Amino acid sequence: MRHRVEGRKFGRETDQRRLMMNNLVKSMIEHGQITTTLAKAKEMRRYVERVVTYGKNDTVHSRRLAYKVLGDRTLVKKLFTEIAPAFQDRNGGYTRIIKAGYRRGDSAPMAVIQFVESSTITPKKEHIKAKDLNK
Repeated sequence: MRHRVEGRKFGRETDQRRLMMNNLVKSMIEHGQITTTLAKAKEMRRYVERVVTYGKNDTVHSRRLAYKVLGDRTLVKKLFTEIAPAFQDRNGGYTRIIKAGYRRGDSAPMAVIQFVESSTITPKKEHIKAKDLNK
């Protein structure tokens, strides 16, 4: 029986699972949205929401807690200066999960997870044309 057992195992050992979730959270903070399997997106949401909540309270302690998950100073700085201020008036629910069909190889259900306030967080990427590189 699974009474009071939280989280998914994903067929991995504890340390591998923890590192996988940390890498997914890092990618989410860096890019604003990622595409992954539906189960990983649902599990990752817990960690992303917790890190964004750390970012809303700008103290040394909360920065250290965020650094413990992210492990990169530039990502912590981005979290505290760009992402968390966009959610200052919101009490949770910082992400949305959009189903994106099935993966071709194994028919795993895929999903896109992104921040709700994605227009203010995700920077617009400018495309560089090939003729601009030759200059």
